[in-house]
Amino acid sequence: MPEAILYEKLNNNAVKCHVCQWHCTIKDDCYGLCGIRYNHQGILNILNYGVVSSVAADPIEKKPLFHFYPGSKVLSLGSWGCNFHCLHCQNWQISMIRLQETIIEESQFITPEYSITLAKDYNCEGIAWTYNEPAIWLEYIVDAAKLAKEAGLYTVYVTNGYSTIEALDEIGPFLDAYRVDFKGFSDLAYRKLAKIYKWEGILEVTKRAKYKWGIHVEVVTNIIPSINDDTIELERMAQWIHDNLGELTPWHVTRFHPSHRMLNIPATPLSTLERACQIGKKAGLKFVYIGNIPGHSVLNTTCYSCGNIIIERTGGHIQSHINVTSRCNKCGAEVNVITKSRYKR
Repeated sequence: MPEAILYEKLNNNAVKCHVCQWHCTIKDDCYGLCGIRYNHQGILNILNYGVVSSVAADPIEKKPLFHFYPGSKVLSLGSWGCNFHCLHCQNWQISMIRLQETIIEESQFITPEYSITLAKDYNCEGIAWTYNEPAIWLEYIVDAAKLAKEAGLYTVYVTNGYSTIEALDEIGPFLDAYRVDFKGFSDLAYRKLAKIYKWEGILEVTKRAKYKWGIHVEVVTNIIPSINDDTIELERMAQWIHDNLGELTPWHVTRFHPSHRMLNIPATPLSTLERACQIGKKAGLKFVYIGNIPGHSVLNTTCYSCGNIIIERTGGHIQSHINVTSRCNKCGAEVNVITKSRYKR
């Protein structure tokens, strides 16, 4: 069990973890809220270093990332546990778990070095840490991301954004894309969905990812009827993204499907998603996408200046019309799409 980083030792063999915004105080022989960080005699250990629950070679659009290396394949890796316990979690079988020896034995073990080999074997241009919260896998990801950059691979975080500033700064120098969930924009929404009471720190960490580390940011909101679909809440969220991350920041508003402990709530009506899309456009966002609706026209990237279709998407496949300067090839408007030839990190 490797020793964790970002923790402090307290009296009576207790420790305080600083990898996410819960800042768990963990007594001896106890776990943090994530179920992954375990205190053994005053040493905070990580149980999931290299322990992989899920692995796949995916289109980057599946993350979803629409403005980052469009059309590329990414090696997706996930572990176990999470620092959120969302009622609507789609991956609850791997996230809602306290990691025990039997689960570790049934998992795949992939060293940081072997993750690079896998990415190349599957013709992937990058690696994404996804499926569960990557912040609680920090030590492993930092080691793997360093190797990925040396190998010329891009790196992606698919995150709920609840890591600490300190944790972001550990991975920031080696991270290229930050796909973050905004689960709502109110105390009530975060309390209902994930029992999170201090959610605003997510906003500050997201801003730091963009401006301190120059990481490409895209935002996803899974819109759930009666939970976070209020017009005023969506307006505030869209305006914050516009004012703090920029008008060219992609916002994905996605359909909720009943899952886990929210089986009694119906799927999001298309009209609600279209309303959210209009709210985003009214706030000044140039790229708002509707997700989990196969074939919807708002999956395409369309130039806000002239209406030219820049990237046409059908399922996991794209037909790209973008040129290497990330500008509309009809009118020249900047569209904030990161391509291999444009990337400078």
